[in-house]
Amino acid sequence: MNRLFHQAADEAGITKPVTVRSLRHSFATHLLERGVDIRVIQALLGHSSLVSTSRYTRVATGLISTIESPIDLLGERPTKRRKRKKAKPKT
Repeated sequence: MNRLFHQAADEAGITKPVTVRSLRHSFATHLLERGVDIRVIQALLGHSSLVSTSRYTRVATGLISTIESPIDLLGERPTKRRKRKKAKPKT
């Protein structure tokens, strides 16, 4: 499998050093960045332990910076919720 992987990388014009393991890391990271649940990633990678999966997932710093902290929201006034109109019963 390793030989085929490197052959495919050469044919694709990839010049950086790559391994099957780096492909797994990239796969897991891209899924996580797209919002896929880590348990789904765990199943796709065939891990029995979530600890193993967490080693493969490298969250991009850009993704981390977009997360809004609930602490930052404490000073904001809550928005008023509009009351729902009750549905009229069918006759």
